[in-house]
Amino acid sequence: MDLQNIRATSLSIRAQIARVVTGQDEAISLLLTSLLAGGHVLLEGVPGTAKTLLTQSLCACLGLQFGRIQFTPDLMPGDVLGTNLFDFRTNTFSLVKGPVFTQMLLADEINRTPPKTQAALLQAMNERTVTIDGADYPLGDCFTVIATQNPIEQQGTYPLPEAQLDRFLFKLLITYPSRDQERAIVKQHGHTSAMPRLENFDLQPVTSEAGLTAMRSAVATITLADTLIDYIVEIIRATRSHPSLEVGASTRAANMLAAAARATAALDGRDFVIPDDIKTLSLPTLRHRLVLNASAEIEGTTPDRIITDILDQTPVPR
Repeated sequence: MDLQNIRATSLSIRAQIARVVTGQDEAISLLLTSLLAGGHVLLEGVPGTAKTLLTQSLCACLGLQFGRIQFTPDLMPGDVLGTNLFDFRTNTFSLVKGPVFTQMLLADEINRTPPKTQAALLQAMNERTVTIDGADYPLGDCFTVIATQNPIEQQGTYPLPEAQLDRFLFKLLITYPSRDQERAIVKQHGHTSAMPRLENFDLQPVTSEAGLTAMRSAVATITLADTLIDYIVEIIRATRSHPSLEVGASTRAANMLAAAARATAALDGRDFVIPDDIKTLSLPTLRHRLVLNASAEIEGTTPDRIITDILDQTPVPR
């Protein structure tokens, strides 16, 4: 697929989503970037900011199979993956597949379930395969997890471990809409207290699994100059020596940042990456991978501030 078709497809998806979700333009752009880069996304925001609606709308525009898991404290790994049940009629075991067997999975309030159940997604996110009773079951190349979490509640929540956070390409912060956007939302959706139903908006698939695969193949050919590879590596390595960080970004983060930069270039209709692609994507790619040390936490330092400082201090290629 050529770059013109990729850009046209992304614009059509944006137009479809705009019929349902008002605002959140940055989140939509980064979700599209993540899809073309083959990554997973963590959406963090207070309740009622359209995280679920945005995910459902995006999936409808892609023509992918949608699945949802509402994570709760009593959820077990088998409730996510599925289990083998014995059939007394045939004297054999048969697999009852869990909700993870889909193409786009909404992991709603993922931090409400214990680490044992959170870890059920580790293999699925990293290898797009799950293992049940020693047998491997592929989920397909289009398998994507979009997880949500609420940043303001602490009771009954379980922070995601670093190993799981590192599987997410982006962590997106979903904020409140502007005044004009909020007014438009109330005018459009204020006739009911329930979440809008997608079938009322007649969203049409803009592409398909085959189309998404073709777009990803085109993204992989985007030129990333050696100087920009060096730029990415310098940013990643700077996080490991920063005095305010206990743990910096991994090599996986460097690969993901490079892939995301290529996807952003493709969405802009370019066949090459520019430094601004890397700078823009560094915050959502790195903010969830950095572990602050005790003194930085006491001082109220944030990962975003540290990433911004690193970007300011790292020479930009010419």
